[in-house]
Amino acid sequence: MAKRIEFMSDIAATQVHGVEGAGKVRLPANRRMFGARAEEGLAMDSSRKLHEGSSKHASFRSDALAATVFLGILTMGCSSGGEGNSTSSSSGGSSSGGMGDSKILVGSFQVKLIAPVAATPNTPEVPGSTAVLGKIYDGPSPSQIIWEQALTEGACTLSTPRVPFCSTPCGGSAVCVEDEKCQDYPIAHSAGTVTVKGLHPQAGGDSFAMNPIVNGYQAPADVKLPYPAFSEGEAITFTAAGEFYQAFSVASEGVAPLVFGSSTITIETGKPLAISWTAPGKTDISKIYVKLDISHHGGTKGMIECEADDTGSLEIPSALVTKLLDLGVAGFPTIIVTRKATGSTTIAQGRVDLVISSSIEHPVEIPGLTSCTANENCPMGQTCQPDLTCK
Repeated sequence: MAKRIEFMSDIAATQVHGVEGAGKVRLPANRRMFGARAEEGLAMDSSRKLHEGSSKHASFRSDALAATVFLGILTMGCSSGGEGNSTSSSSGGSSSGGMGDSKILVGSFQVKLIAPVAATPNTPEVPGSTAVLGKIYDGPSPSQIIWEQALTEGACTLSTPRVPFCSTPCGGSAVCVEDEKCQDYPIAHSAGTVTVKGLHPQAGGDSFAMNPIVNGYQAPADVKLPYPAFSEGEAITFTAAGEFYQAFSVASEGVAPLVFGSSTITIETGKPLAISWTAPGKTDISKIYVKLDISHHGGTKGMIECEADDTGSLEIPSALVTKLLDLGVAGFPTIIVTRKATGSTTIAQGRVDLVISSSIEHPVEIPGLTSCTANENCPMGQTCQPDLTCK
């Protein structure tokens, strides 16, 4: 069974990694891959440019993979091929117009907790905050990568990537989504003024309004949202007045900030991987999503994804861990754990989600692997390779 990568990717980052050797990027060990930056919405446009004139050669496959393993948060979780993969842990919303297909995800609003960063000898403390971003398209967003499920056990699945090939170029306004099949990129439009209820700015109150900027949404510059800007279980509602899209309302609930319980994560062949976190006060609000990718800096060869109840612990079976290691590793492997509560509503074009989330990315240790950004990071006699490993 094949599934298409979700553009929401759940993490606000513009890091673009390749698959099988494409898009190699040098990063320091302490690089934080989470953030909430308005420019992330440009990722889709950049991806389109990468595809202009390609598809004629086999190198297209690598370029496509490099362009799309991670698109920015402002592409807003629009699944490709008309398949909506997002799971709602809370459902609420209403629409004043015609109802579309709830399986087609056309947009979302993301409310992300950005955890504070402690000061170091070289950097100042960065206070925590809450980020709000959103965008709605007039159709599903196509994906240039197909993730094919290789093995599923329990709540977790190992998938490997495949890039389809189109002998006739799709051009800059479309993408190859399956062998010899192009799909147009959708276009973002305005939903009018969006009123947010349930988020508490530092200045006081529990609501504010967002007007579209280049058909995207974010909290106004004068609205500073603390960490967190809501309490656990608090009702959060986004109400759109309507413009190109009909008026609608979508609701979700506040989640507790995610606190990781494991100081060291080590993965080894033949052994399951146990992870833990502080369970929330209300376990029926949220789900836990895990992404384990240990080769992204060398060209992603596979990943393990899990969707589980938010109970405080999860074990990734040894068979999945072993198969992932067998696919290959690269420098600075990580695991991403995300707590999410998702509500949804349906408009004429499809489904719109409201996702409230808190994420942590944690380094992963692999026996025998030394990560590096320069030769001086490596043991005597070894050098730093393009995949950020010492050999």
